[in-house]
Amino acid sequence: MKLRLSLGVGFAFVASLLLAEEKESGWQHWFADGKLDGQVVSGTASYKVEDGVLVGTTTDGSPNSFLVKGPYKDFELQFEVKVDDDLNSGVQVRSHLAKEGDAAQEGSKDGKPLPTGRLYGPQCEIAVNGTAGDFYDEARRGTWWSILTKTESVRSHAAKAAFKKGEWNLYRIVVKGDHYQSWINEVPTADFKQPGDPEGYIGFQVHGIKKGSGPFQVRWKNVKFRELK
Repeated sequence: MKLRLSLGVGFAFVASLLLAEEKESGWQHWFADGKLDGQVVSGTASYKVEDGVLVGTTTDGSPNSFLVKGPYKDFELQFEVKVDDDLNSGVQVRSHLAKEGDAAQEGSKDGKPLPTGRLYGPQCEIAVNGTAGDFYDEARRGTWWSILTKTESVRSHAAKAAFKKGEWNLYRIVVKGDHYQSWINEVPTADFKQPGDPEGYIGFQVHGIKKGSGPFQVRWKNVKFRELK
């Protein structure tokens, strides 16, 4: 009994030291306090926090929805994520909210203005189909940044197989200057440069679904963020 008590105290002490070290390094632990910080935009999916886990749930026929925080410039973001097999998701980085009267965004697929309040820009993909970790130009060019920047060689077999279906997957995203990088379960999944979005929102996506399907969920836990200088 004394040994178990000593081990428990020891683990708690080590955990407190690690948290103190992370705080000193500038890490923020998002949603760990149970608060739903951020603003839901673009769609009607619901978000809640349960035991420090951010849970996004589709509603019937809901379009792409995002819980946004920011804006931010250079940062590192880490989280674990699990998504239902019939849903995909993503995390927007340096993304933008369309304003009323905005002209069509440069490079947009159809040259038309977006609806007011629509989130658009780079998105790190969360999916079970082999695209996870690549970045998609959400609601703008409508294609992958690995194609746009000719860095498709990073999308190796290992990169496409890094996301484990039905499991928690560890993501690390680093955006500094014009350099974007991502890793899934410590496997490199994207590495490219593009200067077009120097600052913007981080957004946790619940992808749209057809009416009569779902509900589906995506969950994020151990979400850690720090700004880089």
